[in-house]
Amino acid sequence: MTAEFEDRSFRTADGLSLHYRVYEPAGPARGAPVLCLHGLTRNVRDFEELAPMIAGLGRRVIVASQRGRGRSDWDPAVERYAPGVYAADMLALLDDLEVPRAVFVGTSMGGLMTLVAAAMAPARLAGAVLNDVGPELNPVGLERIRGYVGAAGAFAAWREASDACRAVNGAAFPRETGAAFWLNFAHKLYREVEDGRIVLDYDPQIAASIAPPAEDAPAADLWPLFDALAAVPTLIIRGVLSDILMVSTVEEMRRRKPDLAVASVPDVGHAPFMTEPAAWEALSAFLGRAT
Repeated sequence: MTAEFEDRSFRTADGLSLHYRVYEPAGPARGAPVLCLHGLTRNVRDFEELAPMIAGLGRRVIVASQRGRGRSDWDPAVERYAPGVYAADMLALLDDLEVPRAVFVGTSMGGLMTLVAAAMAPARLAGAVLNDVGPELNPVGLERIRGYVGAAGAFAAWREASDACRAVNGAAFPRETGAAFWLNFAHKLYREVEDGRIVLDYDPQIAASIAPPAEDAPAADLWPLFDALAAVPTLIIRGVLSDILMVSTVEEMRRRKPDLAVASVPDVGHAPFMTEPAAWEALSAFLGRAT
């Protein structure tokens, strides 16, 4: 399947340049475009396999690197590294592309952005896919993520970066024992700079967005954001080994939204790439229904 795309840039309301890609549909367009939203430390490369698969269904696909990631500008104001700001950026990007409605497909932080967008402008969502994330986050997984996000480091070779990716993410992909998978993983997370070093492809300051709250601060209640999806067709994809999206959270989401579609991805933790057979079967069926 072709992986052709067009690289573009978009300027936010506060003046940053964001990098995004557009994959045109294979054949006649069918339904609203799909907007793919990556996780905390990721960028457009996270969807290099999935985006052409979706385009093959006849959907136009838009994939953006959020501020501070990939080829998008880093933000000098650290407080703007927040899902609400990212969601506003993406709604503005859709405006710039003259896209009135899109299916939002969000992995982890991208799923939180989807919840925020639903609360801000529910009519803009033709559908929502929340990949391994919900209105409650497992503290165990959050602590694991806090343990590595923003940690400085550089490698002399891609194999070293690959080994580092496996050390951090191996528990989430226990069946992936081949070198090719982890090298591909490294190329999604790292970039090579002019002196040949391999470095993480994001601003380390994004770690501030997941810093532990003050002891006396009330926990944020994200359930009202999920409730904003009441009239929006929604699919939840959960890795069976996930340490972020709890089964109890999925059960409560189902109680609040009885028409919720749910798919489980075996032998995968946080977060599925959505190219896994169980995830792709559910996602492609969902897109077949979403208009």
